Formats: sequence, structure tokens, C-alpha cells
Amino acid sequence: MELGACSRVLKPSYLSPKTTIHLRRESHPSSNVSFPLSSVIQCRGCSCKANSTGNSPVEKSKKMPGQHSSEFELSSLTALSPLDGRYWGKVKDLAPYLSEYGLIYYRVVVEIKWLLKLSQIPEVVEVPSFSEDAQSFLQRLIDGFTTSDALEVKNIERVTNHDVKAVEYFLKQKCQSHPEVAKVLEFFHFACTSEDINNLAHALMLKEALNSVMFPVMEELILAMWNMAKAYANIPMLSRTHGQPASPTTLGKEIAIFAFRLSRERKDISQVEIMGKFAGAVGNYNAHLVAYPDIKWPQIAEEFVTSLGLCFNPYVTQIEPHDYMAKLFQTIIRFNNILIDFDRDIWGYISLRYFKQITKPGEIGSSTMPHKVNPIDFENSEGNLGKANASFSHLSMKLPISRWQRDLTDSTVLRNMGEGLGHSLLAYRSALQGISKLQVNEAALFEDLDQCWEVLAEPIQTVMRRYDIPEPYEKLKELTRGRSVTKESIREFIEGLELPAEVKSNLLELTPHNYIGAAAELAGVDVTTVVSELEEMSVAAVS
Repeated sequence: MELGACSRVLKPSYLSPKTTIHLRRESHPSSNVSFPLSSVIQCRGCSCKANSTGNSPVEKSKKMPGQHSSEFELSSLTALSPLDGRYWGKVKDLAPYLSEYGLIYYRVVVEIKWLLKLSQIPEVVEVPSFSEDAQSFLQRLIDGFTTSDALEVKNIERVTNHDVKAVEYFLKQKCQSHPEVAKVLEFFHFACTSEDINNLAHALMLKEALNSVMFPVMEELILAMWNMAKAYANIPMLSRTHGQPASPTTLGKEIAIFAFRLSRERKDISQVEIMGKFAGAVGNYNAHLVAYPDIKWPQIAEEFVTSLGLCFNPYVTQIEPHDYMAKLFQTIIRFNNILIDFDRDIWGYISLRYFKQITKPGEIGSSTMPHKVNPIDFENSEGNLGKANASFSHLSMKLPISRWQRDLTDSTVLRNMGEGLGHSLLAYRSALQGISKLQVNEAALFEDLDQCWEVLAEPIQTVMRRYDIPEPYEKLKELTRGRSVTKESIREFIEGLELPAEVKSNLLELTPHNYIGAAAELAGVDVTTVVSELEEMSVAAVS
């Protein structure tokens, strides 16, 4: 999404005369919705005693540089979260789904879809089937929902002090102009508790954010790794177990491990069922059955929830218990942990000079050391993955717990879904950027292998075991451990072994560069097959 060219100033009536909001707008990806990419709020009427008198002990010792805190405006420079400031350009694709605007938008979707569902139930004679014109009118309210509409809802909320009720009143106002819909305005929010609307809105926010933004970037990252694996499949590399030289592998095979692990977690994420409830105040359809006792409300609720593309949860309290969210966030944590492992390994390989980093003109690595090119993209990725996992960990542990039939602690926590996904998205894009700068330094890889002929001790002693030569491990231990091992000393040892000529010849042909086992074959994956599998995941998406 690109920034819109226009900018305007809105002064809703619920703001004080001295408050100004500047909005830049862009379209909602799934409709013609406008969304503010940045808002600037400036408050001149601060009533804080310390601020108004200047008697704060902090103020006496240190003034805010340049201007008073109450004069600061919300912008990319003053945002408290770097997601809304420094990193906005990399995460703004999530904003239409996971922002306050997104929550209001999906509440509008649920309220309108529920009214349409009621019109399709024969027993609810008070809401007759809507004409094509009425259905189109209601659909246009969804498709044309803008930030101005969202601000209007917030204006109503200022009076009601209830965010969901504000959506209901907003829709009643909007629908008064249509004679057919105007007759059934009281059936907006019929038999609903706020959580009937909210849980479905949150589910749709998550589903659309994952399908539209997160999954494509995850898949791009996985594909980039598989391409690396294939490209580097035959480049031998010294392994390091416990940080010490170990049996050689190939660079491609080590990258393939991460691609495979991430692919599995990506598949698991898509298999998490995004669930919803629509069962009234405490999950029993109490009010529904009093109003219309002959309707099978559990069946109607299931039909409605599944019509939104969600899975139906029949056993709930006032809230959907959020177990699916815990499962989803824990699975994303696993994906992120694997990527942290990748980031750290690549960071290490850069340190070993296995990779060079392509430089950009004008970029500076160190303010004092001109030669440095730091692995900042992988460090940024690792740091943001940690931040994301901390958020997801809290959500996954807190959300399934609610006192009795519900408490409100889930409500405020759910407003932070965008934090974990935002830091994850930033991390994925940073890792991709880092990968794009990598250039293999085969000379460094060759040099490391050439200095570690002792790694051939493993195959030699293994062959000696096969041919029943006594104490093979101990003999190789004496030859290699704590000693300088060279090509010549290894060849001399092999020549002195009582082995069949052909076997001895094969051992003499071994070098640290060709002792790679099946690593090249394991890394030589068919990328077209990988692409096909990723496309299948995308089609399946989140159920």
C-alpha cells in the first residue's frame, strides 16, 4: 500500500476546539475504505498542576528540550511505539485490519450481516426478506466504510461511553434514509451481547491480517531460504558442534533445515481454526428463546458464524474462550523461534566471513570504524522477534482465562493483537532484506576446511571398525586430539593401515572438502515443488 497524496484536517465535534487531527488516507484493501496512515493530535489545554505551574521537581532539574510535552504532536517522531513511528512504513499493511479503525469496521460488518441473516429466517416475520435494493444499500455501508465513518462512531461513543453500542447507533442513523431498512432498525444488534459482535470482529481481524499480510511474507521468506539452499547445495562448509570443528556439511543443506522447519510451522498456523460464538449474554440463547421460542437458535448461530468464514464454537460463556488464539499465537512463537535460530546462525556465518554483505552507496556501518558492514538486518529481525514473542506469550497465557462467565481483562488485551503481528512482520521483512544482501565467500569456506584435516578422523575410524582393526577410535584420538593435523599426517596414517587396497584408495581420496555425505542431495530441493506447496497453503489459508 502506498501513501495517499492528499491530506486533510478533520475536526469532529467530540474533540475540543483546541484539538486538531491531521489525517492522511489510503484505501482499505478489501473495500473502498479510507484509513489514516498518520494522525497528529495536539492538545493545548493541559490542566496538569505540575505542567501549569512549572513547580514539578523534574521540571526544576531538567526541562523538556525544545518544547513542553503537551505541545508535542502525534507523528512518526513522537509515537510511543516504534511500530507507529520509525517502522511504520514496514508494518502499515496491518493497520486496516488490526487498528481501532479495523475493529470498528469489522463490528459494522458483523452487525449488518446479522441483520441480513435475520431477514432470511422465516419465523422472524418482523424482518421480511430484503429487496435487492435494500441488500445493496447495506452492502454499500460495508464497502464504502471510511475513516470519517469510524470517527463518527467514535463521536457517538463519546456520549454512550460504549464502543459497540456506538456502532449500533451509527448504523441506525445511516439506515434511516432507506425506507425498507428503516422499518427494522431495532433489529440491529438483536439478542446480541457486545461479545457476540466483538469476538467475531476480532476473529475476522486476525483471519484477514494473516491471509492478506502475514502469510505472503512468511511464504516469501521460506521460498527465499529454499532458493538459498538450492543455490548453495554443493558449497562445502565446516560444521561446528559445540562451536568446535566437526564433520563437514554444505552451506545449502544448513539453510534447507531452516526452510523445512519454517514450512512445517507455516502449515500448522494455517490449520488453526479461527472460531466464533454467537450465543448471547452467557452462551445459552436465553433472550433468543424468549423472543422466538420455536427457532433453533444454535443452528442459526452456527450458520451465521460459518457464513463469515469462521468455525463455530458451540460451548461458550459470554465470550468465546480464546483457546484458538492461544494455539495460533503459540504456533507463531514457534515459527519466530526458528527464525531467531536462523538469524543467529547467519550472524555467526557473517562473523566467520562465510558471507559478505553487499553494500549500498552512502550506508555507514560504524560511526568510527569506516570498514565495518554490520549484520543489522538480522539483528533487527532477532530483536523484533523477541518483542513479538513476548507479546504473543502474554496473549496466549492470559486470553484463555476468564473469571466465571467473563471478566473484562480480555478486552483490553485483545486490543494489542497488532503488537505481536507488527513486530513479527517487521522481523520477517528485515530478515528478507538481510538475505538479499548476502554474498557467499567461498574462499573463506575453503580456507576453514583446509585447516581442519582432523575432521577425517571420523570416517577413518569408522572404516577401521568395519575391517576389525583394534582400537580404531583410540588410535585416531591419539593422532588428532590436541595436535596439529595436516594432509600429510592423515595420509601417512592411512597408508599404515592394514586395509584392502581399494578401501585404502578411497580413504586417501577423502578431503575435508568432499567429505560431505548426502548434504548436497538433501539441499538440492525442487523449488517448483516448494512453490506449489506454498500455493496450496495460501489457498487453504486460515479456516
